[in-house]
Amino acid sequence: MASYKILLKASAARELEALPKADRLRVVERIKSLAENPRPMGCEKLTGDEKYLLRQGVYRILYEIHADIVTVVVVKVGHRREVWR
Repeated sequence: MASYKILLKASAARELEALPKADRLRVVERIKSLAENPRPMGCEKLTGDEKYLLRQGVYRILYEIHADIVTVVVVKVGHRREVWR
C-alpha cells in the first residue's frame, strides 16, 4: 500500500499549535499514522460530506482523503465541544 502524503490547512495548523504541548504531541502522532492507514479503526465517515472524523482523547481531527492524488488533508483539529462550531 502506498504511503499517503499529509497536508494541513493553515487554519488546522493554527488550531494544532494552540493545543497544550502534551496533547499536541499525541494528536500529531495520530495525524502521522494516517499516512500509512487513512481509514484506521475508529474513524467515522461524516454523512453528507467526504470528510472523516478521528478521535484522540478529547480532541477531534477532521480530514479528507484524496485517493486519486494519494493525499490526506487535515481540515480541522479541536476540542470535542468546539470542533463543530
